[in-house]
Amino acid sequence: MSDIMGIRGYDFVEFYVGSAKMAAYWYAKALGLEMTGYRGPETGVRDRISYYLTKNNLKFVITSAVQPTCYEVSSFVARHGDGVKRWAVEVDDVDHAFKYAAQHGAVMVERPHRIENEHGFITRAAIRLYDDTELVYVNRDHYNHIFEPDYCQPIQNLNLTREDTGLVGIDHVVGNVRENEMNLWAEYFNRTMGFETFVDFKAGDIGTRYSALLSKVVRTADSKIRNPINEPFEGLKKSQIEEYIEQYYGSGVQHIAIATEDIVTTISALRKNGVEFLEVPDTYYDMLRKRDDLDIREDIEDLQKHSILCDLEGDGYLLQLFTKPIGDRPTFFFEFIQRQGNSQGFGKGNFQALFESIELDQKLRGNLDRDPTEVMPPC
Repeated sequence: MSDIMGIRGYDFVEFYVGSAKMAAYWYAKALGLEMTGYRGPETGVRDRISYYLTKNNLKFVITSAVQPTCYEVSSFVARHGDGVKRWAVEVDDVDHAFKYAAQHGAVMVERPHRIENEHGFITRAAIRLYDDTELVYVNRDHYNHIFEPDYCQPIQNLNLTREDTGLVGIDHVVGNVRENEMNLWAEYFNRTMGFETFVDFKAGDIGTRYSALLSKVVRTADSKIRNPINEPFEGLKKSQIEEYIEQYYGSGVQHIAIATEDIVTTISALRKNGVEFLEVPDTYYDMLRKRDDLDIREDIEDLQKHSILCDLEGDGYLLQLFTKPIGDRPTFFFEFIQRQGNSQGFGKGNFQALFESIELDQKLRGNLDRDPTEVMPPC
């Protein structure tokens, strides 16, 4: 199966937030990103402010409204809280990618167009995903300045003291959808983007005695883009997916996994920078030590110290850890992941420990226990 869309890889993710200045400070301080671009009234953009933060191949845009008439941003934040508005893929030809997607049923948001200035031009287009999320196609081959034409050098010097987190780039983007929507969105990706379904987690594959979910992973043929899609599955108590949909008021991006080449050093630095992570019980590492098939270069003592999960995948293994929700609502969070060898999976062997950690946090928030017949509020 070839990549008929000409996708080169992930490009940027844009978050809509209540206060871009404060959120950008957190991203710079906690995640160790560099503030490399800015747009706002000083650059001719009157209704919103955006900060462009980068590290290696990781590109984040943090945007908030500065005028009440900026309904696109303010209404998103009012409904969903801080969250992912759009994520982008870099493509060889935006016109071709958009035309293919549209001809195969994609919901069009933004037709191909140029944004240009004296530094050149970029080409962009966008289609709809989930409820209020967008997937952007972008090409920057003819642009040699900061991010996009309405961005300039940062107008403030944060001069932060923080640890180097060693983040490399996006590994995968995960969406949460309502019951009976997972197949719809997997088929949407496969039909409009030329993706294929890589993994299909069915009933009983992911869950605890309290809650469960279903999941499909769609990807490009070369695995440059990997997108798990989760939906809730009936359980005794409220699942993390149900909690997300209720608190986010709809479907959307649940978390972004960021790759690192040394997860022990990365997590140690992130903790020193103030990032909060889910905790893993010591019994998980007692079980790791008993595994005869576990051949990893990392010390299990270091993994236990930082609550890092480990799972064998194909001809390799992966190490991963998840933050607690980073905003006020228990919705969006980050995953940090290191893949060794030919590891293409998502840590199925870690799901039990992961779910139990999430359920502990849900219990503290009072969102775990519920009557199974309770009707969820409309989204």
